[in-house]
Amino acid sequence: MAFKHAVALTGGIASGKSTACNLLKLYGLRIIDADAIARQILDDEADAVAELFGDEYVADGKVDRKRLGQLIFSDKEARKQLEVLLHPKIREEIVRQSEVQDRLGGPYIVDIPLFFETGSYPIEKVIVVYAPRETQKKRLIEREGLGEEEAEARLNAQIDIEEKRKKATWVIDNSQNLKHLQRETERIFNQITNSR
Repeated sequence: MAFKHAVALTGGIASGKSTACNLLKLYGLRIIDADAIARQILDDEADAVAELFGDEYVADGKVDRKRLGQLIFSDKEARKQLEVLLHPKIREEIVRQSEVQDRLGGPYIVDIPLFFETGSYPIEKVIVVYAPRETQKKRLIEREGLGEEEAEARLNAQIDIEEKRKKATWVIDNSQNLKHLQRETERIFNQITNSR
């Protein structure tokens, strides 16, 4: 059965999920990375993406992520179409990997950025990596080189971080520096491993 020992990890865009995941990996937790799965499937579906949105979204057989990102974060209908294409395939692969992890026993992390948005995964314990919305926006502008309006559109495409925080089993606070994040991640790692 999938997800028996799974702990979901989620948060908002630019809240520091990847860094927290890498730290949890260093502590010895196994990770299923939904974003890596999604990237692979997106490239596998390059022809379908070109058919849905146009050839300009594919270059050299690979999806132009930046260009596609601009489209789907500004057009709800396009985002819905992409989700219908990708989400069932992504879910299928996450379930497959989860079954492998469950056979190994012990807790493992399923890193799913849109865990609450999709509602597709029956995982009871959830870590939310938290950073206040203004911090998210600032990081997003710096990291992606986005304008303020575009950063807002991406933030608005997800459930608000404060809402996610309320639904969490555990919260990793990433509102400060890396040292603070390391301490927070270690604290949560200890709670996960002691809660079994």
